[in-house]
Amino acid sequence: MISDNLKDIKARIAAAASRVNRSPADIKIVAVSKQVAADRILEALNLSQNMFGENYVQEALEKIPLVKKRSKQKPIFHFIGKLQSNKAKKAAELFDVIETVDSIKLGLALEKHCAALNKHIDALVQVNIGGENQKSGIEPEGCEEIVQGLRNCKFLSIVGLMTMPPYFTDPEEARPHFIQLRHLAEELQAKNLLGQTGPVELSMGMSGDFEVAIEEGSTLVRIGTALFGRRFR
Repeated sequence: MISDNLKDIKARIAAAASRVNRSPADIKIVAVSKQVAADRILEALNLSQNMFGENYVQEALEKIPLVKKRSKQKPIFHFIGKLQSNKAKKAAELFDVIETVDSIKLGLALEKHCAALNKHIDALVQVNIGGENQKSGIEPEGCEEIVQGLRNCKFLSIVGLMTMPPYFTDPEEARPHFIQLRHLAEELQAKNLLGQTGPVELSMGMSGDFEVAIEEGSTLVRIGTALFGRRFR
């Protein structure tokens, strides 16, 4: 099932990219593996899907070392959930990318722990584009302050932005939110606050709307249900 689903997702990514003259190679799948057993992650790894997203530090504490021990390949783990500063140390140890930095305080905590580990990690600022109270992330107008406040970090590199728009049954309704995040990234890049060390990453789009997100510039699509199915484990 994972094999067929992955082929279908890649075909849909290629089609979406083609519609806006983008290369599918510029779009990476972050397989959302929260509540997915290690065996299924290993199955995806064997299909050359090497990037995974976890939402909970506690769950990752057991799963990530197990996956790395049992795999000959090198998986890349993104943290995509709400991260508290008191979990920053463990997150720095476990993850390669943190997609949900939403404050200078959290970024500096990650920088401190990465420095102690002598480990460089990439990070994205999570932006609450939809202004939803129940969702994490900084308001768009506060994004520049965070990027500016973390620009001198030596071990934590802010490489882009991430968002999760409101849920819509029609993916087209999410398009304005994706456009807004892209425009925000372009503004920060014009101010030399993003894109100084490589391409700007835009993490936006999930199982229900990733094709629209790709059309609007997404470089990282976070896909769980479409890959692993609705019932995890």
